This record gives sequence, structure tokens and C-alpha cells, in this order.
Amino acid sequence: MKRLSLVLIFTFLHSLGSFGQYQSFKTPDGELAFQSFGKGFPVLIINGGPGISSSGFADLAQKLSEKNTTIIYDQRGTGLSKLEHLNSSTINLNLMVEDIELLRKHLGYDKWIVLGHSFGGMLAYAYSVKYPERVQAMIQSHSGGLDLQILENFDVYSQLSATYSDSLNHYSAKIQLGDTSEETARRRATILARAYLYNDSLATGISGRFMNGNMRINSLMWNDLSQNNFDLSAELSQFKKPVLILNGRNEVAPLSLAEKAHEILPNSQLVIIDRCGHYGWLDRPDIYLTEVSRFLKQHSKSNL
Repeated sequence: MKRLSLVLIFTFLHSLGSFGQYQSFKTPDGELAFQSFGKGFPVLIINGGPGISSSGFADLAQKLSEKNTTIIYDQRGTGLSKLEHLNSSTINLNLMVEDIELLRKHLGYDKWIVLGHSFGGMLAYAYSVKYPERVQAMIQSHSGGLDLQILENFDVYSQLSATYSDSLNHYSAKIQLGDTSEETARRRATILARAYLYNDSLATGISGRFMNGNMRINSLMWNDLSQNNFDLSAELSQFKKPVLILNGRNEVAPLSLAEKAHEILPNSQLVIIDRCGHYGWLDRPDIYLTEVSRFLKQHSKSNL
């Protein structure tokens, strides 16, 4: 049970959306791919995972690009971002933070707003601590938190009925025993989607995203966070920039993570969304998109 929870933490459910043209640039150890949408003050959207590409965030980026430039990027080793070697020396929090800074420099922005979702929220916290002068404001979207409390409280089974929990165990066991059929993988993925969404009708349409992702990167990243005892509470208690925290009331990431962040961050606003799982723009776009758009309008200003 515990192993399943750890492996699946923040394996990202992508929303369905259209895809734009990726661009890329060289980094010291590979290549970083990104997309931009719209015009206006820049907003970097950091997807969850780790080990998943940004492609599924194109739809969210487009929705938020009416008055802002929104940027998504493939984290190192995922999607179209190339990495020469894949090991503990190339997959770690410090290098992921530096990739974000390299992207900012490449795009020529002085400051931007960072929106981190799920694991991407943890990455956004780390970037904001290291480069606070580059962060105009921050949005924490269903975040993994500012420390490792998630490893103790994350429970994918909490949002599943007993029947679905048994089915998840059944299909997971088949895969562990060597079943590589697409049908078994898809059945398991569809059940997982139900755990992350309040609206079950969305599960089948996006379950395919659970079948993708680099679990080697996922494992390396969580090992790095654990070995270095990821905890930015002290640093973030001094972070004075505006922060919007959004969390679903019915999701796998416990509400206590968002409440703790709200207590620690001096200039934060907490929005709890009812009848909402881990993906607010899918379950409750009426609230999620309204709150994010309002925050962007309030804190965007031209610095280009």
C-alpha cells in the first residue's frame, strides 16, 4: 500500500487540450523545451509529476492567456526536453530550479508570476526561495506543500470506494506480476483518475495520462527530496510576495498542506474549492479560473 502511494504521488492527470509549437534551447547538460501562449505579463506554469511532460497543461495555459503570456515547459528529461544522462546527478531539485532560471533568462523576463501545480508547487516554492527577486507573485495550485508532510499524509485510496480500492489493488498486482497488456494498464489508470477527480465522468477521458510518465525520474526526484529533507518553512515565512493558494476539498493531497502554507506565508490567500478534487480547472473551472484570473489581473504589470 505504502509503495503504491509513494510511486503515484502527483503522477499528473493532464487536461485535454490543443498543442502549440514547442521551442527549445540548449542547457549545460541537455535541452529545454517550452511553449508560450498569449501576450502580457509572463506567467510560468509548472506542471506536476515528477516525470511527466507539460503537454497536458496547454489547455490551462490557453485559458489563462487572454491577458497574460503563459509559458509551459517540459521538465528535464521529460517530453521534448533532452537530457544526456539520467541519474541522481542530473535529476535533483537544485538543477530543476536552475532550469527555471535558465528559461527566464532565455525569454528575457525580469520578473514573472509562477504557478506551480501539485509537485510543481513544491518546485515553485524552491524557485521562489532561491530567486525571490524574480518572482512577482506566486500561485500554489493543489500543491504538494512546502515540506515533506505529503509523504506521511498522501493516500490515493481516501477518495475511492471499497470496490474501486479493491480493483486498484487487483490491477496493480497484475502489473507487478508482469502483466504488460494495455487493457490492464488502462483499467488501473481509469480507477486512479477517479481518485484524483471529484467528477467521475471526466475519469475515462483523461485516464490515458496515467499510463505515461517516466517513473525513473519520479523515483530519483523523490529520493533527492527525501535525502535532503525538503523543508522550506523557515525561508517561506520571510517571503513577502503575494501568494494565492488553491485546494480542493475532496482530493488526495490533504487540506492540511494548504492550511499550513497559508499560516506560514505572510501574504497569502487561501481558497478551498468545494466539490473539487486535485484539478480545479477540470472539476470546478467556475471557481478555479475566476480566482486565478482575478489574482493575475491584480498582480500583473508590464516589466518587459
